[in-house]
Amino acid sequence: MPTHDVSAPDPGRLPGPAWFWRRRRPIEVAFWIAMTVTNAVANTVTVLMDIRRVGLRFADWEPAVWEWSSGVMILAMVPGLLAWTRRVPFHWDGLGRRLALHLLGSVVFSLVHVVGMVALRKLAYAALGGHYDFGDWPRELVYEYLKDLRGYLMLVSMIEAYRFVIRRLQGEATLLGRPDEGEPVEPVERPERFLVRKLGRDFLIAADDIEWLQAAGNYVNLRVRGHDYPLRSTIAGIEARLDAGRFARVHRSYIVNLGRIASLEPLDSGDARIHLQDGAVVPCSRTYRDALRARVAA
Repeated sequence: MPTHDVSAPDPGRLPGPAWFWRRRRPIEVAFWIAMTVTNAVANTVTVLMDIRRVGLRFADWEPAVWEWSSGVMILAMVPGLLAWTRRVPFHWDGLGRRLALHLLGSVVFSLVHVVGMVALRKLAYAALGGHYDFGDWPRELVYEYLKDLRGYLMLVSMIEAYRFVIRRLQGEATLLGRPDEGEPVEPVERPERFLVRKLGRDFLIAADDIEWLQAAGNYVNLRVRGHDYPLRSTIAGIEARLDAGRFARVHRSYIVNLGRIASLEPLDSGDARIHLQDGAVVPCSRTYRDALRARVAA
């Protein structure tokens, strides 16, 4: 395992307040918890007011159990939802297939939500001396799915919007395409430079300045001078376009610039750690270790 978080950019090199970038993960966790608590409290109060308005015979604690059981289950599913949206992000290319996958994902999301929610409610009711009856399962599942579909779309939209903003702040890389007229000044199939757009400005980075590349869902992060630039590609796709004399695949999720390697540390497991000149550490799996050692020693 790497001893350095190779996916985290240096906060001092990113736009905006450095405190946010240093505490980004705790802030994100706190956001999800705060949103869950706020929704659960607000929904509990409004449901309780509706019950009292129409004179239904429910104990005051019952709406709290309903809303908090739902909120806790959604909060527990957030890590899975984040991983799913990284695997199936919204892009115009292949949009029909992605929409179909998200429709399937919404069904799974609703089923897990409902089953977990009902289990929590039954436990809470039993602890408080009551009995919870979900009702007719087929009918209630359809009802809950129609609500969960809206919730799923809202959550996915929030996640995608947030990631879009983060990518724009960090800078998002693209491959240079062929010009509209004339021949390209450099090989398009073997790019020497990448175009980066950050905060509405475009600039170029040289391929040789890339220290390593890391797979991240449908993106590959290009590490350049302590900064990550996400490139929409698979790790295999970008590997095929990099100069094999300068870059080497060292892990199913990593490619390194051979000129940036400081040392190779073998591990008892058969894997290795790659120490780079900037002090970062990248994992090397046993599949690639011997070939990399031969290339570094050459």
